[in-house]
Amino acid sequence: MDAMTEQQVRRSFINCSRGEASGLTLPREFGQLALAELALLGWRDAKAPLRGYLVVPQGDGPVGVSLRAADTRMSSRTPAMCLLCQTAQSGDAISLFTARRSGEAGRNGNTVGTYICADLRCAERARSEIPPWLRERDPEEVAEERVAELRERVDGFLDAVRKA
Repeated sequence: MDAMTEQQVRRSFINCSRGEASGLTLPREFGQLALAELALLGWRDAKAPLRGYLVVPQGDGPVGVSLRAADTRMSSRTPAMCLLCQTAQSGDAISLFTARRSGEAGRNGNTVGTYICADLRCAERARSEIPPWLRERDPEEVAEERVAELRERVDGFLDAVRKA
């Protein structure tokens, strides 16, 4: 992901109004992020704890989606898996996120949802948390494969948000 300005991030959102996008809180470390190394940028809104955001680089510029976390969480004793980075974690580290669909469907209240890491740091986990059965292979090769698979799943989620 190339370096992005705050304005580019705010303009990238496909499922919220310009006013909502201008009011969102960027991550505190936004200026220091190594965006070139991330397959996607995900964060929770510090001022609205149930809000989250994903920004993904695409051919013609970044695409962002606004998310809403479920009010409740699973038990920490329940194993769960993020459906984007496919990292197994305790249930309290995974949350159901919903995204309003773009366009008229979203204005009519239609949403799409999936289970995602509660802190939205899937890009970091795809690179760092290698499953035991893949640890015998070259770590850099495995990390690149996991990042590519993450991008495929995120692109599928974005396609679902775009559907009318």
